[in-house]
Amino acid sequence: MLSIDVTNMPVYFEHHILLWKNTTITIGLKSLKGALKRMIAGMQIFVTEASGSGVIAFSRDGPGHIVPIRLRRGEEIQVREHQFLAATASVDYSFERVRGLGTMLFGQSGFFIDRFRGETGDGIVWLHGYGNVFEKVLAPGETIDVEPGGWLFKDASVRMDTRIDKLSSGFFGAAMNFVVNRFTGPGRVGIQSMYLHMPSEE
Repeated sequence: MLSIDVTNMPVYFEHHILLWKNTTITIGLKSLKGALKRMIAGMQIFVTEASGSGVIAFSRDGPGHIVPIRLRRGEEIQVREHQFLAATASVDYSFERVRGLGTMLFGQSGFFIDRFRGETGDGIVWLHGYGNVFEKVLAPGETIDVEPGGWLFKDASVRMDTRIDKLSSGFFGAAMNFVVNRFTGPGRVGIQSMYLHMPSEE
């Protein structure tokens, strides 16, 4: 469970993760940039915002690890979709579609990465990772291969590519693909020890 005192700084969040709040907290809608583009893509165009005096708490339906990431003004973090919990009002929220994996893993349209950027000042983004979350810091040019469902977040400076190797046993010509996401530094990569296949990834 994530508990946040919003007395000095409003936060926004996905509305379905609210667990409880003080009655002195007001809930409203916060519009997102690029509303038309998001609507065409089937993404939400509003998030829920909490302000006022008191504490609000959030939780997701699965065992996991809550990860706070501090962003200075101008810094950006990129996050796997459906794993954002909340962010302070000073953090800008956008998204990008990742193509190329679509036919293999995520359906014809690919999948989305959420982007959070310190816009008007320093801020915090809270994420929910399934199982335990570990952080790997990559040096410039250093690479790591991660199972496609295993990564949680990455710095904007880290490049992500997909590697598909064909495996063949030679037995009746049997073959299968071995797929990983390859991350190239510099920067951080967050890795979760378990994951759930969300509907958009089927």
